[in-house]
Amino acid sequence: MKAVDILLLIVSILLTAIIVLQKSSEDATSAFTGEKSDLFANKKERGIDVWIKWITMGLSIAFLLLAIIASFFTVRFSI
Repeated sequence: MKAVDILLLIVSILLTAIIVLQKSSEDATSAFTGEKSDLFANKKERGIDVWIKWITMGLSIAFLLLAIIASFFTVRFSI
C-alpha cells in the first residue's frame, strides 16, 4: 500500500466514526407515517454539534482530495 492509500483508509474510518456521532434530526417513524417534517426548521447548532459539523466537512474534503490523488497514482494495465 502506498502512503496515499493508507491516508485514504484512515480518513474514511474517521469520517465514518464522526458521522455515527452526529445526532439525527429526524426519527424513522415519520418517514413511514408521512407526518409533517421539521427537517428544514430553523434549528441552530450549539456546542459540540458545531465542531462535529466542521470536522465532518473537513474530513469529507480530505477524503475527496485523497481519492482524486489516489486515482492518479493507480497503475493501469492494458491487456
